[in-house]
Amino acid sequence: MQMELILYILLRGLLIGILVSAPMGPIGVLCIQRTLNKGRWAGFYTGIGAAFSDVFYCLLTGLGLSFIIDFIETNQSLLQVLGSIVLLFFGLYLIKKNPAGALKTPKDRKMNYTQDFVTGFLFTFSNPLILFLIIGLFTRFNFLSPDYQYYHYIIGFSSIFAGALLWWFIVTFFVNKVRSHFNVRSMWLINRIIGILILIMSLFGFIMGLKDYIIAH
Repeated sequence: MQMELILYILLRGLLIGILVSAPMGPIGVLCIQRTLNKGRWAGFYTGIGAAFSDVFYCLLTGLGLSFIIDFIETNQSLLQVLGSIVLLFFGLYLIKKNPAGALKTPKDRKMNYTQDFVTGFLFTFSNPLILFLIIGLFTRFNFLSPDYQYYHYIIGFSSIFAGALLWWFIVTFFVNKVRSHFNVRSMWLINRIIGILILIMSLFGFIMGLKDYIIAH
């Protein structure tokens, strides 16, 4: 019975980790762009940063920090506007970025996985609205229970992190497989296409957030 419960928590934690990471939002686009431009591990470290941020929000939800959730609900439109502004600047940066250095070999290019990790974390952390997705998933899968012991929670949140890592490992693996087919011009087009997609996401989020903020006030 105990092993069945642990397996139950483990499998659902893995599924939650995958589902939280899977939506192809700005962080997914960023991981793909970095994998194509800088290599698989740059994209994967970006995903690791995102996974840490996802687990942090899962912990907030699991620990029942209602005052944080109330703050996000109260300031949802303002947070959406601020997050959209951050994405807007990053989209402009990608459009203007010179991709010529992307095709250098690893020996010629200095790897900065710490920067990839930090930006991946901050990109995901700048979208606290993911809490509502996490709450929905926790409820749907009946993930938390007052009858759980502390080690059940450790297993549960560890499996969420493992599920998120598994998702980014798979994504960067497959994207890296097609990376060799791109030249400088391809990278130039990819940077601009991804930059434009992020601009569209940011503008849509900005408009909707501003609209909700005006209506609320």
